[in-house]
Amino acid sequence: MATLVIRDLHVSVDTEHGPKEILKGVDLTINEGETHAIMGPNGSGKSTLAYSIAGHPKYTITSGSVTLDGDDVLAMSVDERARAGLFLAMQYPVEVPGVSVANFLRTAKTAIDGEAPKLRTWIKDVNGAMERVKMDTTMAQRSVNEGFSGGEKKRHEIVQLELLNPKVAVLDETDSGLDIDALKIVSEGVNRFREQGDRGVLLITHYTRILRYIKPDFVHVFVDGRIAEEGGPELADQLEAEGYDKYVNAGASA
Repeated sequence: MATLVIRDLHVSVDTEHGPKEILKGVDLTINEGETHAIMGPNGSGKSTLAYSIAGHPKYTITSGSVTLDGDDVLAMSVDERARAGLFLAMQYPVEVPGVSVANFLRTAKTAIDGEAPKLRTWIKDVNGAMERVKMDTTMAQRSVNEGFSGGEKKRHEIVQLELLNPKVAVLDETDSGLDIDALKIVSEGVNRFREQGDRGVLLITHYTRILRYIKPDFVHVFVDGRIAEEGGPELADQLEAEGYDKYVNAGASA
């Protein structure tokens, strides 16, 4: 059973004025087969949570724990986290000049599985995954994300998600910058991943529009480095109608 458990997580970043605490005690459990949406205003720490789970060196874990199936995630290197079954789709996917999409994907798959996929079936798998997100298969020969539109970069993230097939996918504002067609295609890719039934998804977003296509089991309101409220899908509708002001104001007065 794939379960990601975050307990009392505190995270800081170094600034010119010294360490600044961003996450201030986050508790969250994502069980097998569950989709959790984290929503909150800019600067609330949502992306910090995603990158801290993935092991970005910019962020310092000052206390708390993160476990996947009982194993200590924080003790793992970035590549060990990927092999354990964690996947991060970034808000701003980076360009990797000189490395083709095809080589990048095969190298990643080899690193995670511990053996190289058979070339003939792998090419078929890659082409199939690209076609399902309406990407031209010739893009597999181009450098990773170089010259890609925002939508193409996000579709490429979904290709990675399908081929690497992690236990838990952390999707950091995957909907940002997408037009309605690309949003539907990306959402369909996430839903295909979810349909396996035993995968966990942590979906970080500002807006409810992606939640029209990817239905969460749980919604968490994230304000000032912690979860301010939790509920079901109806909480997203409430946020759409009322915004985050009451949570921000409550945090400020506290």
